[in-house]
Amino acid sequence: MIVYAVVARRTAVLAEFTMTSGNFPSVTRVLLSKITDKDSKMSYVYDQHVFHYVTCEGITYLCMADQGSKRRVAFAFLEDARRRFGAAYGRAARDAPAFTMNADFGPVLQRQMHFYNSDPSSDELAKVKTQLDDVRHVMVENVEKVLERGEKIELLVDKTDRLTQQAFKFENTSKQLRSALFWRKVRMYALFAAALASAALVISAIACGGPHYPKCRIPSEK
Repeated sequence: MIVYAVVARRTAVLAEFTMTSGNFPSVTRVLLSKITDKDSKMSYVYDQHVFHYVTCEGITYLCMADQGSKRRVAFAFLEDARRRFGAAYGRAARDAPAFTMNADFGPVLQRQMHFYNSDPSSDELAKVKTQLDDVRHVMVENVEKVLERGEKIELLVDKTDRLTQQAFKFENTSKQLRSALFWRKVRMYALFAAALASAALVISAIACGGPHYPKCRIPSEK
């Protein structure tokens, strides 16, 4: 699962979004200071998490995911973010102040992160992109290799927030399911009632000699 994403120009963060709390933004700032402007792709393992990044035209797109997450999904997410960010801002990002795009692009990161974390079709998209640009050949290193002495930062990720979010998502899904079942039952009852009413009309019409009920009319007094 991808839990954090950031778009930056060197160490200047332009937009970011996180699904949970922790000190990984601080770790990210250290990593960003080690990444050059040269176009590149790389993954850094840090404890039970992995930082994946793509640098293109001086802009770095970085995300943090669980170590068990599929790399192709993480890089598909980053390529998606790169394409959307480039289309939205272009050259404006080259000299924009920090967090200039956060208000607008932060929600985009949130939406796409949710898609790549939860939609099964995202992995199919990632497979197609992997065929074009095989992420299995992206270099993977331990993050400590790029940290200088004294820069070791313990990565703290609040799993409680994530568990709460998962529970909230499950609760919402359960409510939606209950609501869908309720309205389906209402529709069934309505259709059943309509069918009974129609049957009653047909039977009464047959018994009374036709649709105008000639046999069942009370003769009018002359």
